[in-house]
Amino acid sequence: MSGNTTDVIVIGGGTGGYSTALRAAHLGLGVTLVERDLIGGTCLHRGCVPSKAMLHAAELVDGITEARERWGVDSKLEGVDWNALTATRDALVARNHQGVEGQLSAAGVTVVRGTAALTGPRTVRVDTPGAAGTRWTARRGLVLATGSRPRTLPGLEAGEHVVTSDDALFAPGLPRSVLVLGGGAIGVEYASFHRSMGAEVTLVEAADRLLPLEDADVGRRLARALRKRGVTVLTGARLLAADRADDGVRARVRSARGGESAVTAERLLVAVGRVPVTDGLDLAAAGLATDERGHLPPADWATLETAVPGVHVVGDLLPPPSLGLAHASFAEGLVVAEVLAGLSPRPVDYAAVPRVTYSAPQTASVGLGEEAAAAAGYETAVNVLPLTATAKGMVQGQDGMVKVVAEPGPEGRVLGVHLVGPHVSEMISASQLAVAWDASPADIAQHIHPHPTLSEAVGETFLTLAGRGLHQHR
Repeated sequence: MSGNTTDVIVIGGGTGGYSTALRAAHLGLGVTLVERDLIGGTCLHRGCVPSKAMLHAAELVDGITEARERWGVDSKLEGVDWNALTATRDALVARNHQGVEGQLSAAGVTVVRGTAALTGPRTVRVDTPGAAGTRWTARRGLVLATGSRPRTLPGLEAGEHVVTSDDALFAPGLPRSVLVLGGGAIGVEYASFHRSMGAEVTLVEAADRLLPLEDADVGRRLARALRKRGVTVLTGARLLAADRADDGVRARVRSARGGESAVTAERLLVAVGRVPVTDGLDLAAAGLATDERGHLPPADWATLETAVPGVHVVGDLLPPPSLGLAHASFAEGLVVAEVLAGLSPRPVDYAAVPRVTYSAPQTASVGLGEEAAAAAGYETAVNVLPLTATAKGMVQGQDGMVKVVAEPGPEGRVLGVHLVGPHVSEMISASQLAVAWDASPADIAQHIHPHPTLSEAVGETFLTLAGRGLHQHR
């Protein structure tokens, strides 16, 4: 078996892996990136990018209805050309894919197409189709970024009429009816897209609200908005059984109050979370072991280095407080690359990582929710403002809110900001700075938000908490 030596070996070419490789190469290190599938990983090819393309198309469809019903525009939706829609989506993915591969090439990263297995703390065997295995040795360090796959349930493995988040938007055609199992971000986005496209949608979540990891008001507002759009939202509910049929799936669901109902759908999406991918990696050969949930915990969260010196982890392999989000993986990749280059980067501040759901309406949050802040022992002051309290919110005409959780008083720290409404994904970054920099309502209140905008609602919420409320009084 032939051998090669480089500074850094990265296993996995998703967001965490390729960001590590790019930054390390920019810092002058020799980098080898091993990927057995496509550079860009789940996010680029099966998740973030294609799903947001489809959700943009859904937003355009919803806009036709709004134009007719609210604004008197003589508009009519004649139909959706599925082939044209997916061709545009695929072209966008391909363009992004080519861009990432071009960046890696320009940075001097060696990309090896194959399957990697560890043979020691800094040695890897890479098997490629039709070729003998190649041994690689890393002088500086080894980075594990192998990502995750959708969690499945017994009897509900992907197949005809049953899909996971990896293939949900690639199934043929538009179904007339959909049953979504799981009310997290993936399930909510899928439900929202298909409702926009005219499907009858039932969304089942075992927790007492949608987006159960978010502030309770976010989940409740989102559920109310989806129900208003015609989605059947069942929270505190359980799937009792699901049987495949020639024309779809027949399921039985138990409601929060104990009643049972039958749900028939042409397609069932299983969106009950993701599990780390480590099969075939042979972690034991490097002295590594996963935890009970399959994650690979770091010994040092500041550097993301494992208990084995020189072996680092980024992305979905990490347990909480890492978030399994693409943008968190980018940040982790930057930290690890800089550590391997001998720098001292700031650790990832997971409490200040934004969390976004791209449904209609969108949700965007950063920091602690009201319940989480109380559980952490904080005394809090909370302010909620409907988006429709602003002129631009009235123009948009969608249900939404701004909720700020802070310590009491104008000089108390901002602990969390939670948004529901149109395009709030584009508004959360400023609130991230408020949380990350321990700003107070008084700090934010001195900054002027443009009028009329949706962001104005954020400014007004902070003005009120600072004791300077103009349109809102407490």
